[in-house]
Amino acid sequence: MPRTYFSQAAKLSRRTALTLALGTALWLPFSAVEAEAAPKTALTLGMAIEPTGLDPTIAAPVAIGQVTWQNIFEGLVTIDSKGQVKPQLAESWQISPDGKTYTFKLRRGVTFHDGEAFDSSVAKFSLDRARGESSVNPQKRFFASIDTIETPGPETLVLKLKQPAGSLIYWLGWPASVMVAPKTAENNRTTPIGTGPFKFVSWAKGDKVELEKNPSYWDKNVGVKLEKATFRFVSDAQAQAAALKAGDIDAFPEFGAPELMSSFDGDSRLGTFVGNTELKVVAGMNNARKPFDDKRVRQALMMAVDRPTVIEGAWSGLGTAIGSHYTPNDRGYIDTTGVYPYDVEKAKALLAEAGFPNGFSFTIKAPQMAYAQRTSQVLQAMLAEIGVTMTIETTEFPAKWVADVFKGSNYDMTIVAHAEPMDIDIYSRNPYYFNYKNPAFNEIIANVEKTADAGEQEKLYGEAQKILAEDVPALFLFVMPKLGVWDKKVKGLWQDEPIPSNVLTDVRWEE
Repeated sequence: MPRTYFSQAAKLSRRTALTLALGTALWLPFSAVEAEAAPKTALTLGMAIEPTGLDPTIAAPVAIGQVTWQNIFEGLVTIDSKGQVKPQLAESWQISPDGKTYTFKLRRGVTFHDGEAFDSSVAKFSLDRARGESSVNPQKRFFASIDTIETPGPETLVLKLKQPAGSLIYWLGWPASVMVAPKTAENNRTTPIGTGPFKFVSWAKGDKVELEKNPSYWDKNVGVKLEKATFRFVSDAQAQAAALKAGDIDAFPEFGAPELMSSFDGDSRLGTFVGNTELKVVAGMNNARKPFDDKRVRQALMMAVDRPTVIEGAWSGLGTAIGSHYTPNDRGYIDTTGVYPYDVEKAKALLAEAGFPNGFSFTIKAPQMAYAQRTSQVLQAMLAEIGVTMTIETTEFPAKWVADVFKGSNYDMTIVAHAEPMDIDIYSRNPYYFNYKNPAFNEIIANVEKTADAGEQEKLYGEAQKILAEDVPALFLFVMPKLGVWDKKVKGLWQDEPIPSNVLTDVRWEE
């Protein structure tokens, strides 16, 4: 049924009349009005993908962290809305001059939702669980540099490293690095218990997850306004829009249909918000397979691509062009889109120089997701302009794509959005599905980890971006925007997304 709203004045006049007729004391209507004027404390938030579980330390899908990270679970450090590392369960830390000893001072008085205390022994348990031989942590590599963990006191945690790991503090802020309690860790997949500002209430599979405010939250400086938060899972874009317009969902922070964004124009209640994400859409090439093993071929294909047209065709013009595997969110970002700008004639000449004056044919294995299909179709038309014939083979994601491309390297070209922040290092991993090898690039990435100096790291990241822009191991296309639609009275949701999340700590209804 449609909702009906009355002004407070209308309510007051009707109830006052009723009160007078009944001969009741006049203070009752005013009391009722004051109660009705109280701010809302419940929020229903929509997500397109339901998480496979609720423990981000044992599985990779980002939807897990989008429900639980910073809401239920917290880490030694956190990453804020600007992508900066901030203290959390560790109030401070020191790094030894050689970069191999990290000493954390932990907060006092922190407890898990079931009352279990958080201290250095719990922190050691969490990290040992993440890095252990039997670990299934999706980011186990984050902890590979740790040699030993010491707990000289309940409030002191010491990590001794095998070698410097300049990104360790940043990695410790990720969902995969949250602190879990020894007594409840095994059950976190279905009944998560953390130290965060919200407690788990229930999970109705296929429908929703419900959270409630944690009255015993350790950080008394944070005034959590929401008493209840419900995550509703709606995969169909039309249904998402309908639920928003009906008021059944208050906010959809990651609205998945750019072509429907204009349908909210002029809506008196709902607002649209466009921000940045880490979702880098790249058309990866198999650098070990001819003709993609020739850098000139890859460069020619890059010059055949008009990025603004790709963004228009793939995502309704909403997105940011990139020239490397890096986003404007990332520290040390430089704009490399001008290294190989759109130039059909130069692309043809370079292709001829590489031995393909009449072009060549290949197949792109494109996942079924809308952005991948649309982008492939635009690329197909663009590459035809330089005589290259690209056949699109729709490949089921994730299972078939993982088997054929990610693990099997059985492909010419593919297209996918890489969601992990600051993951430029994937081009130095061996093996990795691009089959790209550049010792100079590998050395730069290794040097990033040898220093904890942020300025030096940013300089190195700049050098890494330039190498990728020049070598073109993948066609670097665009960063998908964070498209949000929510009630204009809802404040505190992140507009940008330096890490996939739905942090509710500061979310409130405007009074």
